[in-house]
Amino acid sequence: MSDENLILLGIVGAPHGVRGEVRIKTFTGDPLAIAGYGPLADGRGRSFEITDIRPAKEVVVARLKGVTTREAAEALNGTELFVARDKLSADADEDEFLQADLIGCSVIGPDGAVLGTVTAVENYGAGDLLDIETPDGRSVLMPFTKAFTPRIDIAAKRIEAEPPLGLFEPDDDKR
Repeated sequence: MSDENLILLGIVGAPHGVRGEVRIKTFTGDPLAIAGYGPLADGRGRSFEITDIRPAKEVVVARLKGVTTREAAEALNGTELFVARDKLSADADEDEFLQADLIGCSVIGPDGAVLGTVTAVENYGAGDLLDIETPDGRSVLMPFTKAFTPRIDIAAKRIEAEPPLGLFEPDDDKR
């Protein structure tokens, strides 16, 4: 299966306890929903089945089939968990987007000028941010809200933006 057919749903973190449970940072709207997609795969072709899951502060704690010791859980730290794109619901809201689909989109300003290209979608706790590489190589973080990104055309890989004033101006303080 090609990489563009895989969608990242979570990343395994540190072990939880001594019986093989792991913490997972999820990228699903409902963190517990990661267990509902069936077996998940890593980038090396291994398959993981979540047999038990519960919420924790900023992650979920899960038991993976066949992982029964802390050492086995530790070995999975940093493992990315993917699902095939065709396992995702096709009835998504028109204002919902997969992060994978936003990466690579051109960001166009109100005057029609290209502001840059989305290289990542970040979230540091206050909401999603588009990491945009400008034509001159700078990285700009722009809030991913309807106010700042009123029109998105995934098929055309185009985001029409109304960025905050001055966000894309070069920083003259760097000397």
